[in-house]
Order: sequence, then structure tokens, then C-alpha cells
Amino acid sequence: MSRVAAQARPDRASPADLMQLATGAGAAAQVGAVLVLDALPDVAVASARLLLAERVSAVPRLRQRLYRAPPGCGRPYWADDPGFDPGAHVRQMRCPPPGDERALLDVAGSLISTPLPAGRPLWSAVFITGLADGCTGLVFVMNHVLADGVAGLALLRALHDVPPAAAPAATPSAAAVPAVPAGPADRDDAARFPLPSPRLRELAADAWAERARRLAHPVHGLRKLRQGVAELGGARPPRRVPRSSLNQPTGRRRRLDVVTADLAAVRELAHAHGGTVNDVVLAAVAGALRALLASRGEQLPEVTISVLVSARRSTDGGRLGNEVGVMPVTVPADGGAGAPGTVVRVARVAAITRERKTQNRGASGALIVPGFLLLARAGALRWFVNRQRLVQTFVTNLRGPQQPIAFAGAPVRAVIAIPATTGNVTLTFGVLSHAGALRITVLSDPDRVPDVRVLTDALRAALGAAARLRP
Repeated sequence: MSRVAAQARPDRASPADLMQLATGAGAAAQVGAVLVLDALPDVAVASARLLLAERVSAVPRLRQRLYRAPPGCGRPYWADDPGFDPGAHVRQMRCPPPGDERALLDVAGSLISTPLPAGRPLWSAVFITGLADGCTGLVFVMNHVLADGVAGLALLRALHDVPPAAAPAATPSAAAVPAVPAGPADRDDAARFPLPSPRLRELAADAWAERARRLAHPVHGLRKLRQGVAELGGARPPRRVPRSSLNQPTGRRRRLDVVTADLAAVRELAHAHGGTVNDVVLAAVAGALRALLASRGEQLPEVTISVLVSARRSTDGGRLGNEVGVMPVTVPADGGAGAPGTVVRVARVAAITRERKTQNRGASGALIVPGFLLLARAGALRWFVNRQRLVQTFVTNLRGPQQPIAFAGAPVRAVIAIPATTGNVTLTFGVLSHAGALRITVLSDPDRVPDVRVLTDALRAALGAAARLRP
């Protein structure tokens, strides 16, 4: 049966997708990744561009746009953009001298800071040549509404050469990368592009059917609300964090810095103290933030970190978008940024997160998404996110491919996550494991955090302690 005949329901934007649209605008709504490939000669880069454009055509979401439904016909829906040209999204540029990692990250920071052109599918891929070590960079940027972190990695998985081995089950703080199959149906859809958009009567019927389903399952909704309250920390109103330079209005520019650690060493340190890799990351981030604030003459005994939690069990080419919740965690920042302080904080953080994890991961989305959408309808959401004092930073932890991967025949040396940040949060951390390495991307507003080197040095020292303290 063809997909046209089988697709009974429109592919709707989820409420979480709409929240992403409402909270971010332009560059603030964009996420991505940097892939560092082994050397590709110029002629091979040209071929790689054609290969990427060909593979993109088989991933439905990357050729679609989000369309507004008529009044009474439900949420916006995804459908093929009739004018889609994959070659217009894939280009090449040369890295400025000296072509080192700093130069590559500066290029990626500039690309993530530049809003994607409106009126077409919201993504771009740029091959970066001229790197000093002969490598080639590939910077992939997309609007957050296309996919959350887990689904974004699944998209990248559909584009590289060799699928990685199946990863173990995800934890609430580190989601495994699911697969985006490119089977016969996807190839048929690409050949028949563009697929017809849903008709008005189909949109209206689907919208009323969804309303009926919600009314028919009130108990399920109440259960999710209870689990969401637990993930957010209980029924007590959240307290405001102390004023500090971590919360300031941010501009459009973004800077990327990367700190790399040995994944096995971090995991062993975590397990030795009853925690997870994410607990070690949170402990290290807290110590690094404390060091940064101390260098500014500020003191905070603890920091509140919003940990993004995936609600996704699996994904495929038709189920992307956003399925996330948040778990705000107040982490002790005392004890110093070195090895002894890191160990003390790991044990304390592990105890805190064990208490907060729920069986239904990402359940807090059932609370925060409607609340944010209500603020958006009232015209107050941007005001809120630019002035909030509920969290001081965000941490997103993703479990990437644990086996080596390749693109266009070139081995991928590194995969670097590019997280998003909004409002008055001047620093955000994106964590991604790949082939035995744990890379933490520090995304900052360079005008608000000109001293980011203090933080990255402290973060590197804290994670380096993991190797020295390996049991």
C-alpha cells in the first residue's frame, strides 16, 4: 500500500513543537552538530555534497515545511514543500586561517547565529574545507521545531554511511539514538515528491477526533500530570534563584567551546559513587560555574540546572519533532572545581537525581508545555523567558553512536553537539558521547561571557579528575 493511501492522519506539530516556535526566534531557535571528517580532497567534497543532497531527499522531514491549519482544523501540520531543492541547502566554504579547532568552532558559531531563510525547510549543511590538519568539517544547522536532540541525532544517523551498533536503553538524562529507516516507502515517497497535502476535510476530521480522544482518557492525563509534578520537584512552587551574572539578557551572537573527556573514566567514577555519567557532568558543571563566578567576585553555594529529559521511546522518519520534559536540579557548587570537590559533588548529585527520576521520562512536558503556550497566547512568553530566575543554565545529554561512523567514505573523528539557549541564560551545555569520547559543548553569548576560558579550564580540570580517580 502506498504511503498516500496509508497516511490517514495529518503529520501534526506537537504541542512541544509549538512551544519551541513560541520561545525561540531566529538564531535562538536553532540547534545543530559539527562533524569532523578525515581528509577529503576538493573533488571528494563536491561528491560528498551531492551524496548528502541525495540522502536528504529520502528523509521526509527535511523536505517539509510547517503549514498553518485553517481555523478549527487543529494544530499546524507538516507537508512537502513543492519548491524544495536539496542543493540549495548544502554548500561549501573555506575555514579562515589558521584553520584549527578554534577557527572551525568560530565558523560553526557564526552559522548557528545566522537565522535560516524563511519560506523553505529550516535546515542547512555546510562543508568546511581548509582545516590545518587536512580534515573537513560538516556543520549541520536546523530549527529546533524540526526535531529535539534525540530525533536530531536520528536524522544525522540516516545521513552517514554505516549505522552504529544498537545502543543500550536510554536513561532519563542520556537518550540513545534511535533509527530513521530509509526503506522502500521512503524511496517511493522521494520518487513521487511532492506528496499531496492533507485536504481541508481531513484536517477538520482529524482535529475533532483528537479532541474526542483527549476527552475519552482523562485518567491517563491526570496520571501524566502527577508524574510531571514529581519530575519538576514536587507541588511546591519553584523558588527563584539568586541574582547573578549567569542570568542576563542575551544577544544574537554565539560562541562554541568544547571540552573532551574519556567516557569510560567518567562512567567508572560515576558508578563508583552510585551515579550516572550525567551526574558527573552536573557536578563538573556546577564546580566550573562556581569558579567562573568566583573570578567575577560573586559567590553561589549552589546552582539550579535545567536538565532536558527525553520522553521519546523510539522514532522513525514520520515521528520527529519534540518530545521532551525538564528536570530542574539544584546542585551544590561548593568544594572547589578540582578532584576532591568533584567527587563530593558526584555523590551528592547522584542522591538528588535518584530521588527525582520518574518512570515516565519527560512527563513534565504535560505541565510546562501548556503553561508556556498559555503565556504565548497572552503575549507574555518572550517577556517571561527574558526575565526568568528559575534556572541558571541548561544541560542536554545525548548518547551518540558508540561505534566509529563515516560519511562519504571518510571516518568521522568527532561529533560535537550544538545546543540552543533562550532568554536570559548566558551559558548552555550540550553533552554528546561518541566512540569512547565525551564532549561537552559550552554555548555562550560572547558579549556576556568574555571570560569563558575560566569556565572551560575549570570544567576540563574537573573532568580530568575522573581519569585520575578511576577506580
